[in-house]
Amino acid sequence: MSKVKEKILVLDFGGQYNQLIARRVRDHNVYAEIKPYTTSIDEIKSENYKGIIFTGGPNSVFDMSSPHYDKEILNLGIPVLGICYGCQLICWMRGGKVETSDTREYGKIEMTVDNKDSILFSGIPNSVVWMSHTDKIIEVPENFEITAHSDNCPVAAMENVNENIYAVQFHPEVTHTEFGNKLLYNFIFKVCKCKGDWRMEGFIENTVKSLREKIGDKKVVLGLSGGVDSSVAAALLSKAVGSQLTCVFVDQGLMRKDEGDFVENTFTKLFDMKFVRVNCGEEFVSKLKGVTDPEKKRKIIGTEFYNVFWNKIREEADGGFFAQGTIYPDCIESGKGDADKIKTHHNKVEMPDDIKFNDIIEPLCDLFKDEVRKVGELLGIPKELVWRQPFPGPGLGVRIIGEITQEKIKILQDADSVFRDEIKKSGLEKDLSQFFAVLPDVKTVGVMGDHRTYDHLIAIRAVTTDDFMTADFAKIPYDILSRVAGRIINECPNVNRVVYDITSKPPGTIEWE
Repeated sequence: MSKVKEKILVLDFGGQYNQLIARRVRDHNVYAEIKPYTTSIDEIKSENYKGIIFTGGPNSVFDMSSPHYDKEILNLGIPVLGICYGCQLICWMRGGKVETSDTREYGKIEMTVDNKDSILFSGIPNSVVWMSHTDKIIEVPENFEITAHSDNCPVAAMENVNENIYAVQFHPEVTHTEFGNKLLYNFIFKVCKCKGDWRMEGFIENTVKSLREKIGDKKVVLGLSGGVDSSVAAALLSKAVGSQLTCVFVDQGLMRKDEGDFVENTFTKLFDMKFVRVNCGEEFVSKLKGVTDPEKKRKIIGTEFYNVFWNKIREEADGGFFAQGTIYPDCIESGKGDADKIKTHHNKVEMPDDIKFNDIIEPLCDLFKDEVRKVGELLGIPKELVWRQPFPGPGLGVRIIGEITQEKIKILQDADSVFRDEIKKSGLEKDLSQFFAVLPDVKTVGVMGDHRTYDHLIAIRAVTTDDFMTADFAKIPYDILSRVAGRIINECPNVNRVVYDITSKPPGTIEWE
């Protein structure tokens, strides 16, 4: 990315909240980046970090197979904050003692602040914090002071003020810790002396400038899915190089109602670029004829999309650059540097060997999703696109249970459109994380106009979630559900019954297939 004046390093020791820590730092307008614990001392020195945060992790520091680090990191003169495992690691590095506790602490715990004058606990009273640990510190290192404790944890926090080394056993980054945000603020601004001058407007200006310098007079090709990430990447590139950008949009016929037209109209009217739309819905349905197994459907859709997309790219490529809508979590999940690969993300696509570009451009690779949305708003992308909900790669192909046909696609598109319209009118849209309709492979008996019917059932699904790892079904008022069901049955031919999915995740998943 463009040069950032002040940065905080989040050094990852396997914690589940590593990205959340970085996000909390960025909420204070200070740039934070995550790197694996295998990052070298020399690399850390070269980046001029204002502070370093050690994350939590599932291991025990006294197990030598656990992630450890060069003790020299505590002698660099850079302020350090250790969280959970990171707290215990600092203790271990400096000769303190950590052991497995007879009493574990998980969840909300009452914490007592022992040093009201601690800069880290400035303005923070005795309060509830979120703990998640089995091991505990039983003896702090030399020159460290205990600054907080709980009933079962004698060292809930410790510090060495002279060396700017701080550690907390709890998780300040989660909302369950009452004054967690205040503690991070104290570390960022009072300990690390950051100014908090990282802004999205500055990101856009700097990124556009660097894109122009890198691309020069060459062409850029971007695969545009119509999702948030690729759309914002397209808008940034358009602002940087205009008509040098070609966006390839594959409409496989499995998008939501009128969505392909909406994407095309948005980018052809608002932005300077060459927009190439490939309509191939009939070909996709033909390939899917007779297929009912969900994994086979996914594979066929993915393979066909790959072939159609790269065939079109071959026509447009001229040795310039290939752009992707990769965002920061994609890089972390796909393995960045020496980090373990969790999964290969859909935004990091595999390129055929016969297609050659000068380089790959990822203008959003340093941003989280909500930051990407902010950039999109500042660039003038319509709200409907910027705040578009997650949509599966295979599209409606995983929301039609059983064989996919053109008739079923239209039924589901119409029903989904009605559901979305009613949710928008009700004002509930902003409160729901995801909502959509599903067409199960089910027909039911009904009565319409004194006649017996035997037609399709539509299931509607709406969930609330913070992280999509777990989710609860949304408690939509009955009167709204009634209107949705009435409109779907009246406005969507071949539907005579509507049901609402009240399954949480787990045990269910958000999508049906």
